[in-house]
Amino acid sequence: MLDEECRVFEPADRFLREVRLARGRAESTTKAYAHAIVLLLLWCTITGRDWRTAARDMGLFILWLRWTPGRGGQHRIVVPGPGTKAVRGNRRINQVLTGIRMFLVHAVGANEAPAWVLEQIYELGDSLDLPLEAQGESGGMRVRLRARHHLQEPETDIDRASDEEVVAMFLACRSARDRLTVLLLSRVGLRPGQTAGLRRSDSHLMMDSRALGCEAEGAHVHIIRRQNENDAWSKSKQSWVMPVDFLVVQAFDQYVIERHEVLGDEGGSDFLLVNLFRPPCGAPITTDAIGELCEALSRRAGLGRLVTPRMCRHAMASNVVDAGGKLDEVQALLGQKHPSSPRPYLHPKESRLRDAIDRVPSPRLHREGEGR
Repeated sequence: MLDEECRVFEPADRFLREVRLARGRAESTTKAYAHAIVLLLLWCTITGRDWRTAARDMGLFILWLRWTPGRGGQHRIVVPGPGTKAVRGNRRINQVLTGIRMFLVHAVGANEAPAWVLEQIYELGDSLDLPLEAQGESGGMRVRLRARHHLQEPETDIDRASDEEVVAMFLACRSARDRLTVLLLSRVGLRPGQTAGLRRSDSHLMMDSRALGCEAEGAHVHIIRRQNENDAWSKSKQSWVMPVDFLVVQAFDQYVIERHEVLGDEGGSDFLLVNLFRPPCGAPITTDAIGELCEALSRRAGLGRLVTPRMCRHAMASNVVDAGGKLDEVQALLGQKHPSSPRPYLHPKESRLRDAIDRVPSPRLHREGEGR
């Protein structure tokens, strides 16, 4: 990142290098953080503030973000009033603030900004204000650092991916690894963190796993929460066994062959899904990479909308219920403890809703039958 005099802005440059290289974040994430930092520095330059201490005026920065265009608008402030449309919405502003908080935390850790800056951007809070899906499976309250400046975003319902969309994404894959990833999301129902955190030793694909010291029956994978080098982790604190079907087993087998052809006998790390087509080969993929894959497949398959990993997980849960599965079965398959946790994931097919109505007897017909 360069300043206005085309000199490297070292604090931001070090932060972005760490995000991209040390933390293994996707290029799109690094670019988003860089753009957020540029907006902060631009505001500081215009208002004569020092970026190291500007966090105390974060509210004014948010106001500037909402009503001031970028360089194309020559920093002209849009005067709010009836019919005036904000330059940036709440969701976009929150994305910018996320990148700035990450940058300032890094600056404090590197002694480039005073420690009291953290008090300006974070406060102690609990987990009860989070959506149910983000509170964890235990249902208990946890203390966390909560961002002081976060704008309310409109709630959006997460739709399920249709079977046709999943098939189209599967056919659009260009590697066995990507096909396996799609199935782990849509047919096993794993979250991106659980998918990227899988180890090869977690996969027991034989009908009898007792030789591996495992008593679970049939082909399955173990979902285990770990501290992983690629920052991928299972949201659920508990570990559980997830059954897989023959389609997933076949995809595993094809991926093993592909992985061996690329990496040879060494096979890279113990992580299941690793880089095969870009350096560093053999390194575990990241959760951001899974999101980017779904975005690329949605576009390549011509779906007309972005099918996210979360929509694939909703599809898996809904398909279980559409096939006659019970709520407690969905709860166990998703690795959830709270009884109400699976409900937001369920999107029944219209045909199942029609069948449910047709099964309800008509009171009038019932009386007519009794009179005969």
